[in-house]
Amino acid sequence: MWNEVVNRQLGRSRPSAFASRVRASRLSSIKLSNNKEIVSLHKGGVNTLQVDLTEGRYLLSGASDGSAAVYDIQQATSCDSNAVAKHKPLFLVDKNVQCGHSYAISSAVWYPVDTGLFVTGSYDQYVKVWDTNMTQVEMSFKMPGMVYGIAMSSVATSHMLIATGTEDVQVRLCDIASGAFTHTLSGHRAGVFSVQWSTSNEWVLMTGGCDGAIRFWDIRRAGCFRVLDQFQTQLGRRPAISGSKSAKLSGFQPSDSGYSVTARLPQKRITVANGTKQSCSLYKGQPKGSVIQRLHPGMSSTHNRATAHFGAVTGLKITEDGMYLLSAGTDSRLRLWDIESGCNTLVNYDALRFQSKKNVQLAVASDLSLVFVPCTTSVKAYDIWSGKTFSTFHGHYESVNCCCFSSADQELYTGSNDREILVWSPSVSTAGDEGSESLTDHDNWSD
Repeated sequence: MWNEVVNRQLGRSRPSAFASRVRASRLSSIKLSNNKEIVSLHKGGVNTLQVDLTEGRYLLSGASDGSAAVYDIQQATSCDSNAVAKHKPLFLVDKNVQCGHSYAISSAVWYPVDTGLFVTGSYDQYVKVWDTNMTQVEMSFKMPGMVYGIAMSSVATSHMLIATGTEDVQVRLCDIASGAFTHTLSGHRAGVFSVQWSTSNEWVLMTGGCDGAIRFWDIRRAGCFRVLDQFQTQLGRRPAISGSKSAKLSGFQPSDSGYSVTARLPQKRITVANGTKQSCSLYKGQPKGSVIQRLHPGMSSTHNRATAHFGAVTGLKITEDGMYLLSAGTDSRLRLWDIESGCNTLVNYDALRFQSKKNVQLAVASDLSLVFVPCTTSVKAYDIWSGKTFSTFHGHYESVNCCCFSSADQELYTGSNDREILVWSPSVSTAGDEGSESLTDHDNWSD
């Protein structure tokens, strides 16, 4: 570690590279925290967790008893005799609060640019917008069925839309500014478990349904523009772009809103003076042969039937750079997708097992290219590119429902049906620190 500091001071390494290596070193030693504890007051299983995007300080949780709580994860409320910092909720809203949820909260998210608002979705068929300071409901949206997942765009500057996935086949977008529904997206043939906004384009939404399909939507246009197909593959990461070869592709070329296919102009046969028949184009002034005609995959029956998983899609998570998408399904498969090409990268992740018929919340740590996946009573960390298991975290007594990673502190938070929220943090002395002293207990007068 000291060699890295010297190299940074001498200009041999960039400050950003040094910071990235330090974060990766801390993350590699992550384990169940012995000096930090989240005091959960939920009376049901914890279904959802999120750290705010503005300060990285407040943790929002939602539980099966219909309650939501907010914790300050940087400033402890008390400290016990063993020097364990206890973080109690700043407030908790439950069924007893006016206009509170009457059934389980399935998803809860912060307003992306301000911690003054947060949004919850519940099995009581309501999406509610809460005022954090007043701890009261400011706005409610009635859905046609149980709410499985909600999401807000972290890069949006032109809209304040809440994407909602419910047991209904349609995805609805709720506008906080107007208090009304602005879009209804039709295409799924069963309920929608997971919704995820793009981190590089504020208009692109990704949804995963019980029909096994993952659909991409541009909310400025009608219909989905892409349906992921698990049999359309590429090996590993995106190949290098070669300008000379990419222009030679024919019959299937990507476009900004879908795909292009080669089609022939309609023709008819006519009889000429000598009695022979010849074909001619129905459109005068157009050259004979093939032309490029845009075909919307969402409108094509072949693409429309494509599936990303053999079972329901229970979880979606996009990487921070917005280039890849991770999906989890009830077929106990975790898949990595190239968003640009829409291809399955064929990364073979080690054996895992998901809960059936329940939304799963994944987490990604970009510094070490890890994805954290709830697997029954444990949490597994996989290398995104190789699919190998990096580590397995055991600590919960019942099924784990959600994971949330804080990039500011390199800490992982997990929620489970045992009603607990566990903190996984880097050890005090990380492996590989050169010249670090042992932390074993000893006194000054020992030999």
